[in-house]
Amino acid sequence: MISFKHPTFIALLIALSSTSVFAKAKIPFGEREVLNKVYDLPDTDEFKLKDGNFMDIATLHKEFNIAYFLPLYIIEDPKLVGFDEKTETFYDIPQNEMVAILASQKLNQEELNKLPFYTRYGGKMVAVLIIGLLVWGVIPSKKGKVIPKNI
Repeated sequence: MISFKHPTFIALLIALSSTSVFAKAKIPFGEREVLNKVYDLPDTDEFKLKDGNFMDIATLHKEFNIAYFLPLYIIEDPKLVGFDEKTETFYDIPQNEMVAILASQKLNQEELNKLPFYTRYGGKMVAVLIIGLLVWGVIPSKKGKVIPKNI
């Protein structure tokens, strides 16, 4: 008896691959600005913004990445900025004011201004691993000889 599951699956796959559904699914890549909140400032009048929200501290850097989760390299090193988490906007604060804010909170600028390991190195390692697997898959493997045995 003929199984209809396999031919139906192949016909469905051919029909779907010829539509514009797969053509519209693009993988984003390129440079983008990334904001990472690094410290939650206390909600006091000193850190209150004009719209009533409170400011926090974040790092801002530019990176070249693939699909928003595979950072390949850093274009601009991170810098500390003011950050409004509710509206997701950042404020470029002059260096002397940022030093005063950090001193009032007893924070170290170098510790806050570091990028995570995955952002700095992890994307490169994953990209090398993927390329290595692709190259390994292309290299033909040596097939062993089959020795017939009499049973």
